[in-house]
Amino acid sequence: VLAALRLKRLANEIGEIVSGRAVHPISCVPGGFTKVPSEKELAALKEKIIKEGLPDANFVIDVVASLADKIPQFERETEYISVYNDKEYGLYDGVIRSSDTGDTPVENYLDVTNEFVVPHSTSKHAKFNRSSYFVGALARFNNSYNLLKKEAKDVAAKLGLSAPNFNPYMNTVAQVVEVVHCVLDTINLIDTLLEKGIKNEKPNQEPTKYGRGIATTEVPRGILFHDYTYNRQGMIETANCIIPTGQNLANIDDDMKKLVPEIIDEGKEKITHKLEMLVRAYDPCISCSVHMLDVTFEE
Repeated sequence: VLAALRLKRLANEIGEIVSGRAVHPISCVPGGFTKVPSEKELAALKEKIIKEGLPDANFVIDVVASLADKIPQFERETEYISVYNDKEYGLYDGVIRSSDTGDTPVENYLDVTNEFVVPHSTSKHAKFNRSSYFVGALARFNNSYNLLKKEAKDVAAKLGLSAPNFNPYMNTVAQVVEVVHCVLDTINLIDTLLEKGIKNEKPNQEPTKYGRGIATTEVPRGILFHDYTYNRQGMIETANCIIPTGQNLANIDDDMKKLVPEIIDEGKEKITHKLEMLVRAYDPCISCSVHMLDVTFEE
């Protein structure tokens, strides 16, 4: 637990140095940064990542490997959707990739999400080529495995994760693999910045204040869509934000429909436990992970 918390604290520190604060960055603005980190800060950050971040990541890997027999052996092939970039592991920007249909331009995101309302939920569900799709670390892993760093691929092999993988419980394992990739990538990025030299930037002082902007990026729990239209007074006229937890809801439903018949003879306690594990494997919002599931048995 302490190793995981230290990794989390290190990630927060990276955010604070690069973007002004750990959550909801403030120094990155249209056209650049209002404040850039110093070379001294970046050098110290690199040293801390190497001396503390990498050992903690390796410790977490060993812990997860020791729990391999605790992960339920369940599979259901589904559609996996994530950001894809042919130059790097898809985390920041790129096209929308479906494991079923290929690539879709970001501006056509509504063709992919197709949100709909269901009677049993207050949240919208989403579907594309099938009745549901999966977003998150496992989707990224399946769609962009070839772009992972070699060390991350080695960790995946050690943890029994290969692409494609259809076990939703392995989403957490895929997140561990991504931690390794990101830690190493952070070191490489710092080296590049230090090699080129840090220069103060002068962001665009007169940005366009009206129009429509559409973007997609990956957050830990999956692909995220933002779509905003501003009028000439700089006021938002329309806004659409489609979050990963909502996109995963239909897929969680479909997983449960297949899982329950397979474990129906295991007893109420084990059934409830595996269903709770399934929901949390998707890494939903905190409130969802705690309050999403209420299991009722009818005999």
